[in-house]
Amino acid sequence: MSIDARTPKMGPETTAIAEVDAKETLFARLARTQWLQILIVLIAIVAVFSVMAPDTFPHWGNVRLIIQNASILAVLAVGITFVIITSGIDLSIGSVLVFSGVAAAIAMRTIGGDGWGTAIVGIVVSIAAGLFWGFFNGFVIAKLKVPPLIVTLGTMGIALGLAQILTGGVDIREVPEVLTNSIGYGNVFGTIPIISVIALVVIVIGAIVLHRTRFGLHTYAVGSNEESARRVGVKVDRRLIAVYALTGGLAGLAGIMSLAQFSTTAIAGQTETNLNVITAVVIGGTSLFGGIGTIIGSIVGLFIPAVLQNGFVILGVQPFWQQVAVGAVLIVAVYVDQVRRAQASRGGDVSVWKHLFARRRG
Repeated sequence: MSIDARTPKMGPETTAIAEVDAKETLFARLARTQWLQILIVLIAIVAVFSVMAPDTFPHWGNVRLIIQNASILAVLAVGITFVIITSGIDLSIGSVLVFSGVAAAIAMRTIGGDGWGTAIVGIVVSIAAGLFWGFFNGFVIAKLKVPPLIVTLGTMGIALGLAQILTGGVDIREVPEVLTNSIGYGNVFGTIPIISVIALVVIVIGAIVLHRTRFGLHTYAVGSNEESARRVGVKVDRRLIAVYALTGGLAGLAGIMSLAQFSTTAIAGQTETNLNVITAVVIGGTSLFGGIGTIIGSIVGLFIPAVLQNGFVILGVQPFWQQVAVGAVLIVAVYVDQVRRAQASRGGDVSVWKHLFARRRG
């Protein structure tokens, strides 16, 4: 008997059923995606505020303000997503942002002038300062085996303390006009803030690196199972140092963006930045246990507190309710993550390891 004779033929009805099953599988998979669930929550919040304040909330001017206010945190969220996927944490990003801004402000004040030459020096110094702190965090975590929570808690205090020592506790307000006018208050097409365009570029590049490169694949592998990652050839220590250095560099970039937007170092203005960003990333579906997370999820999670804060201000609601709402969403997000991990462990989801073994054999 020929192979064709043994193989059942697909009639029109069978094909239709198969297509329905494929669609149902796709829809079921999407329904289980946490960032998509959070996006639905965000859309619902936006809809509620739009109905309650139709003359103010849904207008482009207000939407633009929300996006601009979230831009600096979005840059930080990209780095924190990488860190948490490795099953780590970085509590120092707010302090690193402040220190980087202070270092840049001092460098630009020392050089003097309001031109791009001075501004570029400040940008380079800010990012370099962030890279230094990130590399330091990664080295101590990877090589000295000190837990990330302890290391970054320590550098959080050290970086902020050094920033206060360098400034005497007084904010530096001498910022080149070209920096504030072009980046802080500049617009593209007359309406889109340049600071938001910078954040968008960082988000796109971060998403490509995380989801389309070997670096991203290895980041997931380290967070899924560090020992297994070592066995398939991933240089775990080097990867951890690179991830924390990346996060520090992005904190340095956020530092110069903050300096450009507010025209001051704002030493006391970043006390809750680290917790706000970590909360947003976790709400967006990145697992605190490592190995799971997306850039788009982190950005969606970031806009929930941003929209809540803006909406409460417009409606005249006490801002304390924002903390209550965000805290409740965070608890639900972590619970959903635990349920999802339990289901994945029973189902044996090993897609990351399939890719790694395939690359190794290739």
